[in-house]
Amino acid sequence: MQRMNHTRIPPGDKETIDFLIIGSGIGGATLAYALAPTGANIVILERGERLKDSHEARDLSAIFERGHYRSSETWLDACGKAFSPGNFYNVGGNSKFYGAVMYRYRETDFQARELPEGDTVAWPFGYDELEPWYGKAEVLYQIRGADGIDLTDPPRSTPFPYPPVPYEPQIADAAERLRRLGLNPAPLPLALDLEKWLARARTPWDGVPDTHSGKIDAETGPLDQALAHPNVQLISGAHVTHLATNTTGKRIEAAHYRQGNKDKKLSADKVVLAAGAVNSSVLLQRSEHPKRAGGLANSSDAVGRYFMNHNTTAMITCDLRKKWSTVHSKVFGINDFYLDDDETGLPLGNVQQLGKISAPVLAANIPIWAPEFLLQWFCDRAVDWYLMSEDFPLANSRVYPKGDRIVMDWQPSNLRTHELLVECMRRLFRKAGYQIILTKPFGNKAPSHQCGTVRMGNDPATAPLDSFCKAYDHDNLWVVDASFLPSSAAVNPSLTIAAQSLRVGNLLSQFG
Repeated sequence: MQRMNHTRIPPGDKETIDFLIIGSGIGGATLAYALAPTGANIVILERGERLKDSHEARDLSAIFERGHYRSSETWLDACGKAFSPGNFYNVGGNSKFYGAVMYRYRETDFQARELPEGDTVAWPFGYDELEPWYGKAEVLYQIRGADGIDLTDPPRSTPFPYPPVPYEPQIADAAERLRRLGLNPAPLPLALDLEKWLARARTPWDGVPDTHSGKIDAETGPLDQALAHPNVQLISGAHVTHLATNTTGKRIEAAHYRQGNKDKKLSADKVVLAAGAVNSSVLLQRSEHPKRAGGLANSSDAVGRYFMNHNTTAMITCDLRKKWSTVHSKVFGINDFYLDDDETGLPLGNVQQLGKISAPVLAANIPIWAPEFLLQWFCDRAVDWYLMSEDFPLANSRVYPKGDRIVMDWQPSNLRTHELLVECMRRLFRKAGYQIILTKPFGNKAPSHQCGTVRMGNDPATAPLDSFCKAYDHDNLWVVDASFLPSSAAVNPSLTIAAQSLRVGNLLSQFG
């Protein structure tokens, strides 16, 4: 690895920065971590600020009922109706609120498949290319897990860094019920220090903000380590509005951003976009190309297209016969139907647990009022689940700017397959002894792993990025967030984004 001898450059200095990273989520923070040891001058622009610890950080009513942390930003759907997208703007991005599940994609997720409701696409490389970087990402994010239980697990060359998060009694009971039905519940791979999390407050972690209290997210994992290097700096509260190129359009000359009430810009030798699947693609579309319409990195007309958002349903199962005192439940998943379902022959998707339903969460998600004691009585007997199926890449599934707003014209696909997964699990949970089963589909108001809007591919006519996430159209632009994913698979994408960011960082580290 060639070391670059640069010192920290104050914002506004005339000297060009080596790497300008826009966004501090999983992709941007992990890339900064990979580049930091080179000595390169690295600046990270982040729209949000650091989350501070407070009473609200573990107040489930404040989080889920009152929306204390939700952005006031609204987007438009295809019909022009405004909605709150559920995205968070802060240092660490959406990972500050994630459920800390970091699955490897399965080998088949990298391959093209023809299915009754649509087709997936092949990645520009296979699982074997990413496998070593998965292992490095698991160490970086301190993943707790167990190999050899989930029969769909792909081959691995390194073990999990830590043993799995233990099950509480109610969850062990649920796993045993499913095992008796012939299923293989397996520990979720979790980026979580459970002891530290519970020491701060005895709450679930899914959807709950991390204030350096036990989740290993983009900030507490890679970003904190990157910022320990004197050549890396973070500028928060910096909302990038557009990128500017040279006269040929081949190089990105500057990122223009607004901080407070001031308009500023920074120049860099290399620019990395990691603002999230929606915001990265919209930023490219809002940036003018001097030679053609459609924005930057968009000679393929694919920027903003092929938007995917997992098909997801929340399912609550309740056995009225016994009360439990469970604090957390997001610890195991079921992939028995991931590769194919014995009855239909179709890959139905993934089933995993949600954080642990509580009265404030339930109150925020039911259409009628009910007294809190009654809701809590129900929750004490319930286990909540998250059912997830793949969404296929469609050219007419788009996100794009409209004035100062963002339009999400999501065209969900593979819906019947997801319905089959919901029906299958409803039958199995009834057999397992749960008398009440409730379901609620998630829609565009939940950012269920948005991806695909600036995808990788081997052909610049159909993909904006090459296999190392470099834009075909520009000499010095990379995109390393969920935008680059050519397909959504049917498991959480965070580890795949981190692994690819490490792979890209390894290549960029070799540049002089």
